[in-house]
Formats: sequence, C-alpha cells, structure tokens
Amino acid sequence: LQNVRIDPSSISFNVWKDIPFPFYMSVHFFEVLNPKQVLQGAKPVVTQRGPYVYREYRYKTNITFHDNDTVSFLEYRNLFFQPDMSNGTEQDYIVVPNILLMGAAIMMEGLPNILKILLSGALAGLKQEAFMNRTVGEIMWGYDDPLIDTINTFVPGLMPFKGKFGLFVEFNNSNSGLFTVNTGMKDISQVHMVDSWNGLKKVKYWRSSGCNMINGTSGEMWPPFMSPTSLEFYSPDACRSMTLVYEQSGKFKGVPTYRFVAPKTLFANGTDYPPNEGFCPCKQSGIQNVSSCRHNAPIFISHPHFYNADPSLVSAVKGLHPSKEEHALFLDVHPMTGIPMHCSIKLQLNLYIKEVSGINQTGKINPVVLPLLWFAESGSIEGPILNQFYTNLVLLPSLLDYLQYIFLGLSVPLVISAAVLMVMNK
Repeated sequence: LQNVRIDPSSISFNVWKDIPFPFYMSVHFFEVLNPKQVLQGAKPVVTQRGPYVYREYRYKTNITFHDNDTVSFLEYRNLFFQPDMSNGTEQDYIVVPNILLMGAAIMMEGLPNILKILLSGALAGLKQEAFMNRTVGEIMWGYDDPLIDTINTFVPGLMPFKGKFGLFVEFNNSNSGLFTVNTGMKDISQVHMVDSWNGLKKVKYWRSSGCNMINGTSGEMWPPFMSPTSLEFYSPDACRSMTLVYEQSGKFKGVPTYRFVAPKTLFANGTDYPPNEGFCPCKQSGIQNVSSCRHNAPIFISHPHFYNADPSLVSAVKGLHPSKEEHALFLDVHPMTGIPMHCSIKLQLNLYIKEVSGINQTGKINPVVLPLLWFAESGSIEGPILNQFYTNLVLLPSLLDYLQYIFLGLSVPLVISAAVLMVMNK
C-alpha cells in the first residue's frame, strides 16, 4: 500500500510524476478527395493520410501537498515529430474543410441575412473558400489567417482567440489544467481520485448535474485492488468524465491485467441512453457535441471512423471503415496496483458542415458530420521500469502471499492439534 500512494518515498511516485516510458501520439487525417462535388451537394469522399507520429513527454510541475490528504499539480505535454515512425512529413499538403469559415457559418446561421451577406462578400475579397489545402504542420500547430479578425469585425467575440489557428495549437507545451487529487495516505481506496479540477467540483459545460460531474481519477492511475467492473476518469480534452467497462483479463509481458474498453453508450445520444441527455443537443448516437466547451464551434467527438456509431454516420461519408481492432480504445491495468501497463486512447474530431443561406462559400453542401482527423495516445511500461515494477509490485507481493499460505498451511494443523489435545486432557 505504501508503494502506490502519492508520496515521494513510494515506488510509483516517479512513474506518476514524470512518465518514464515511451508515449506516442499518432494522428491520421481525412483528406477530402471531391471538394468541388461536395459544394454541389455530393457525398464527401475521404481517404486516410498518415499516421503522423509524435513522441509525447509528460511531466508534472507545481506539485503541492495539502493537509487534507490531497495534492495539486499541473501536467505538461511536449510533442516532437518522429519522421522515422510516420507515413509522411509535416510538410505534406492535405485538403480539409476550412474549419474557421465553415464553423463560423454554422455559428452565424441564426443571424440576420444581411449580416451574413456582408460577411460573405468580405470572405470573397479574402479569397476564402469552403475547403483549404494546407500542410499537416499548419493544421496541427497553427497558421495566420485574416479570417479571424474579419469575422470578429462583423460579429465581435464570435471567435474569442487571436493569433494562429490550429487544431492542436493549445495542446503542445501546455498543461491540462490544475488537478487536485487524493494522495491515499489516509484512505488508500481514494488514491488518485480527483478532488477538483481548476478549483471546480463540477464543470459547467453541460445541461445536467450528472454530466457535469468530475468523476474518477485524472486518467493516469487508479486505486489498488481493482474489481473487474468499470473505471472512471475526467478528460479535459473531452470536457467530461468517462466510464470504461471491464472486457477481459489478460497478461502484459507476464503481468496480470484487466482490460477496460469504452461501452457503446459512451457517445450515445439522449434517446438511446437517457443519462446522456445532458450532453445534448444531440444528433445520431456515436458522436458527442462538444461545442459548449469549444467556443460554440460545431465540433463533435467520436471513436475513429465512427466505430460503434449509428451506421448512417458511416454511410454519409465514403471512405470510412470502422473496426474494433483498429479503432477501439482500451486500457490494460494491473488490478493489484491500479497502474496502467498498456493503453491506447483514441478519439476522432469531426466538423458539422452544411449550406448556410447568405454565406455563398457554403454552396449547396448537404448537412454532414465530416471527420477531420483521429488520434491515438498510446504507451506501455517497458525495459528497466517494467523489471522494477514486476519485482517490487508484482513478484514481491506474490511471494508474500505464498509465504503467508505456507505459514497458514503449517499453523492451521498445529492449532487443530492443540485443540484436540486440550479436549483430550479435559
């Protein structure tokens, strides 16, 4: 128990503080092959590009222990491109939706038509179109676009950010918010459980108290002596708590594990799964609207290729091939310690696009949830760290159990013999 608490003297502390084993993020883009036809109302045809692989380093700073058995920290992520592991370079050009333009069009749909017509004229002057051809590096880490200032001129505050725009511009060299978690010093069953995030006990993104709850851990470790049922964690990237369910027992390089996977209800809509009603307004099951925590942009998250989603989402876009082997997420956790041994967390970003009256750039686009990219963050305990883990946290407890078994095996007959002798003497 001492070795799984959040304490500088515990074996697991350094693993918790600075993840010492390789962690990678693999990004797959969906290139639109028929942008002109999509503008005329045709079904989008996409092809998957990549993966573009990044070595991910995670480390904690501002570690502060409190008197109430909690510790606060900021966890930073640094990403470095790995050319030898990638299928392409960051200089590759890819045709994708003009995310700023198409997102703003949906966000402005309810505004007066004259305002939209004026904006459309300004966009034409800037030669902005519904689809753009940009490099992987630009889409990931940002590019300068006068569109931001133009839109904010017509609708002040519609896009509350400045400078470069990129899908991962706030992901690299940044932290995921201030977590305060339980250390387990007084109650080991609460170790790693989140006490607050950015000072909040609940978030304010969603429409129900249950959906706003911050449940489980921060997603790195769990309390020891796990049961084969479920586990929970709060994901700042998804703006919500997630529950994974037990699938099967197994072993990772000799270490026993429980595998936890996403249930089909994770991104189900409120009709198919009433507890998710608070995440609505919803569309088909299998995608979650995250506009409320993404500046009201029409962004949806899902499993890659709409795995486990309503079949209509897959059929609306040609070129998608969902499969459990490639697109299901999982966590393999050592049940005795609650430490993940092997994991692959996968999410897809999607943009809802459609024709918006007054915005000529949207043409005659039929409403569709169009995949932009999907990424997998994966890693496993390897090498010396695995050996140390196995020796100190797996093998030693097993030996202690064995010695205890031997002790009980010897002591029980002795106790019985003593009791018999006492009866005979009487």
